[in-house]
Amino acid sequence: MKIVLDVSGGDHAPQATVAGAVQAARELGVEVVLAGDEQMVRAELAKHNAAGLRLPIVHAPEVIDMTDHAGQAARRKKASPVAVGLRMVRDKEAEAFVSAGHSGATMAGAVLIVGRVPGIERPCLAAPFPSVGGNLIVADVGATTDCKPEYLVQFAHMTSLYAQRVMGIHNPRVALLANGEEATKGDKLVQETHALLQGSTLNFVGNAEPKDALAGDVVDVLITDGFVGNLFLKQAEAVAKFATVLAKRTLVPRLFWRVTLGLLPTALLVALGRSRGRVALAGLIGGPALLAAVAAPLAGLRTVLDYRAGGGAPLLGVNGVVIIAHGKSDAVAVANAIRRAKEAVEGGLVAAITDADQHVQISATLAA
Repeated sequence: MKIVLDVSGGDHAPQATVAGAVQAARELGVEVVLAGDEQMVRAELAKHNAAGLRLPIVHAPEVIDMTDHAGQAARRKKASPVAVGLRMVRDKEAEAFVSAGHSGATMAGAVLIVGRVPGIERPCLAAPFPSVGGNLIVADVGATTDCKPEYLVQFAHMTSLYAQRVMGIHNPRVALLANGEEATKGDKLVQETHALLQGSTLNFVGNAEPKDALAGDVVDVLITDGFVGNLFLKQAEAVAKFATVLAKRTLVPRLFWRVTLGLLPTALLVALGRSRGRVALAGLIGGPALLAAVAAPLAGLRTVLDYRAGGGAPLLGVNGVVIIAHGKSDAVAVANAIRRAKEAVEGGLVAAITDADQHVQISATLAA
């Protein structure tokens, strides 16, 4: 299997992208095509033990900057990794393309170069979210901001297929993001989409509020338009960061003295005395016990909230596997994005969406 990686894309490129490619090639046994400036890629690759790994380089010297116009970047910069990689997917020279760079340029380029699956009106970006009960998939998180009800229904069908074929979720529960569970909640778009989904073949469970969706026991696939979904994504990231920082600032200092003083024998505390300096010594003695008490929960919190595990989000509805990774991706996240691309190819995701097109189409009768 051949997967093209945009080496120049991301805040930590090329160090993180090349390191992630090496890790993926070693762990997954796939061929990772490194698209970028050849001299730069070779210099970075030389820092790694990549002997025996399939890591060919495709010279793509142009760089798409974050200031470039999303809709025009891939068209104007034909020698960029995004344009080169997407052409390889279109021409069947590679099975998938992965980028942590300019997401707007990658999405627009994918539609322009790879093209949409016949019958699909608009693509959607399906992002994995950590939830209390496991993984939640939210679509759309930024590909299509101005939506019609028919678009959202297609998003639901495509994301449901992704949940089944790639995430291994049997008969995924599909919900519509709204400000209440009742069918009458939401704006006109949400209400009309709700009516269409009720008449679909999907396992539609109704509306879901954000708090219920993240609980993990209500929904597997959460559908919304790209504008709201992108806000949902960024707000979730902000809450995750806030929770981690808050835990470090409040939990550890408060537990320090409680755990320390609770673990030390009374006789020892008396012997140490009650002066501030000697109580500080007691803290030093009990410090390791405190770390043992709080390290595991904090590590678990970081794991649950870590975006790197998801790897990347597939752009569903285009005629090829395109994975968009987080702009802050490190080597682990890049490797997981490549893993996600491999799983999408092995799961026959694009073929499944194409074959299911007759189910995805919204007839005039149903829309009425």
